[in-house]
Amino acid sequence: MQSQDVAQEHAPVSSPAAGPVVDVEQAEAALVEHYPRLVRLAYLVLPPGPGRGRRVLTAHALTQRALPRGRRSSSVIPAQSTGRDGDLGYAFVRLQVVRTALEAGSPQWRRVWPTRVQLPPLLPQVWGLRLFPRSGGADELALDQQLATLSGPARAAYVLRGLENLPDTDVHALLTAAGVADPDAALREADDIPARHALLTSPEFDPCSLQARPTDLMRRRQQGKAALAAAAALAVCGALVLLPGGGWGPDGAAAPAYARNPAAEAALNPARLVRVSPTAWRTAARTDFSVWPARGSLTKDTALLRRALAVWARPGGTVQVSATPGTQTGGPAGPPQLLYAGAVDDARVVLLYDGLRIARYAEPKDGTAGAALDFARVDGARKAEAGALVLSRSDENVRYLTAPWVQKAAERDLMKPGAGAMDLNLADGVTSPLASPALRSGGCTSWNVLQLTDDSGTHLVTDLGELVPARLTSGRPGKSGEASGAQALRTWAPFACSLAAQRSAGVRSVNAWSFADQPLPDASGTGSWVCTRAETWRGDGTLVLAQFQTPRARYGAVAAKGTDVTACGPRDPHVLAGVLWKSGAGAWYLLTAGSGDTASIRTTGGVTATTEGNLLAVRAKRGARVELKGTLKDGTTVNGLH
Repeated sequence: MQSQDVAQEHAPVSSPAAGPVVDVEQAEAALVEHYPRLVRLAYLVLPPGPGRGRRVLTAHALTQRALPRGRRSSSVIPAQSTGRDGDLGYAFVRLQVVRTALEAGSPQWRRVWPTRVQLPPLLPQVWGLRLFPRSGGADELALDQQLATLSGPARAAYVLRGLENLPDTDVHALLTAAGVADPDAALREADDIPARHALLTSPEFDPCSLQARPTDLMRRRQQGKAALAAAAALAVCGALVLLPGGGWGPDGAAAPAYARNPAAEAALNPARLVRVSPTAWRTAARTDFSVWPARGSLTKDTALLRRALAVWARPGGTVQVSATPGTQTGGPAGPPQLLYAGAVDDARVVLLYDGLRIARYAEPKDGTAGAALDFARVDGARKAEAGALVLSRSDENVRYLTAPWVQKAAERDLMKPGAGAMDLNLADGVTSPLASPALRSGGCTSWNVLQLTDDSGTHLVTDLGELVPARLTSGRPGKSGEASGAQALRTWAPFACSLAAQRSAGVRSVNAWSFADQPLPDASGTGSWVCTRAETWRGDGTLVLAQFQTPRARYGAVAAKGTDVTACGPRDPHVLAGVLWKSGAGAWYLLTAGSGDTASIRTTGGVTATTEGNLLAVRAKRGARVELKGTLKDGTTVNGLH
């Protein structure tokens, strides 16, 4: 293992008899980091019989069920195949994925009852859509057909060789741990297919990059009508039974469904939409989405606006509705504000704002089938957070609609701080397309962000798969600034890929704070400690990651994390974290660092040590489980992140 290899500080103590122990948190971190690869592994090992759509759902379902329910002994994991870069958590989850994928392909007649993985997955499901990977070329099709002829263990052996790059000894050990009776026979059977391992990474076998098509529309409509009639009959019968006297009762002040009352009519009337003057933002008391003017070529298309408002109020069964966590999807209380209506790529798009939420309605240019409705919270947005909205995503690219005060837009790779920014064209506030990290599959080799310039300075925002891009900042909590400066860009560069953990979480902003630099033992240079904190629009769900980077590592590694904690934030600008690290000389150390106002650090458990100051480095055993306590200069006690 190279000196840059690190492990989480909460890794449990190990013993030769029981083997290392894997926490649920350690396994979760590995699953989140390598989720696309694990789902691809499950998809390839699963039997092809049920069809591509069913395989996709089953691959996601069994991968998400691979987490242990508590601390699990990993002694069944072969020592020679402990995962990517020595990660026991990844090795455990990978073994669970292979075991359950093989179990899904075993004959059901051997059991009295089918196992859970042999039943159709209840979740995830998408109503009205069939999901399947993109089609590949002739080579991918031929390989898929050849894999279908193999037994489950042989298919797993071929995939582990090609996708995980494991030697046959490791494959043999892993298959044995997964319950395969004759791994040697599986390896010999896998030898019958030519080793075209590069094809395994193609989009043909990527269940995270999917195409969507409608299901049987006529059958679904008939079933929907039957279900609606049954529900109505049940509701009537229930009301008659429950009402006093056994008759119809009054509805109080509630109006009948879809009544023609002034509030409902105003909310659904395109003529009542709020339209702001193009210069209102120059003199407004606050600068947020409420002062955005209506832009786009279709702002006078009454029919389009009426459809957008009607779908918002009562979306039909074929409309795909999504919302960020904590965002309500109900109709507007009154006439919303029109921000945009126009044709973008292959769709007609309408952006609306009701003071609390952004609603995006999109429909194909050639009809209304396949319409989508997306929501995002934006209450309390400030100028830097109201600088752009996602207008469309296609072909792994994203277009933004920028605020009227934005003077210049550019694209920047956050992982290359010295590369500069590439200017983007702005046409009526709409940017030219730029690569979106939220749509990318595979390894993280770049992270493109949007750079916006206005009269107050330069800001960076990033697409995390939602309507509102997340703002990036840097510096000590409570005193942080924009991430566009030279020092801030250098701070963010090694840790940009950690933003993938924040996708689709309703993130408002992410701050990176370089809280300590630590001299490494055995003359290994200096390591850097950075804490990233993601704040959400709803308030809860914050995620704090303490990350560590050594001089030989290009990327930082997550050492500890906390959810819904105050550490590393404006209310508690302190942090304490540790990591097990192996030096170039082969010795293991516990490295611990706190923020600059940490007066002392004490460790208990697998390593017992005390030091004055905010840095500690002490010899440790691999897999040791340690508890951290710190004392600030004012006497306050600080617990280590886990």
